[in-house]
Amino acid sequence: MNIAYWIIATLLAVFYLYAGGKKATQSQEQLQPMMGWVDTVPMPLVRLIGVLELLGAAGLILPPLTGIASWLAIAAAIGLVLIQVGGIAVHVSRGEARQIGLNIALLAAAAATAWLGTTWL
Repeated sequence: MNIAYWIIATLLAVFYLYAGGKKATQSQEQLQPMMGWVDTVPMPLVRLIGVLELLGAAGLILPPLTGIASWLAIAAAIGLVLIQVGGIAVHVSRGEARQIGLNIALLAAAAATAWLGTTWL
């Protein structure tokens, strides 16, 4: 179980470092081709989502790696689940129900990470 946690958590962390970094630093025009929803969401909210994704990525890796407050990894995974629930809601509200496959996969991976995280606490 520990190996499974590290594999899934590392993959999620890499994804969220990339996606969160883009949302936290790039302009709306730069994000538009990859994330069409940014035209309907205020940029401060896009930036907040990016920062939360970056914190979630750090939370998946750093607490279990250092052994300090390991429960934060579970909290980070649950936070990433909630971000994907919000992402699904945005896509559905925009009539983009066909584009939620990645959101569902990320939600499932984050939920699995939260569950796997409970095995070493």
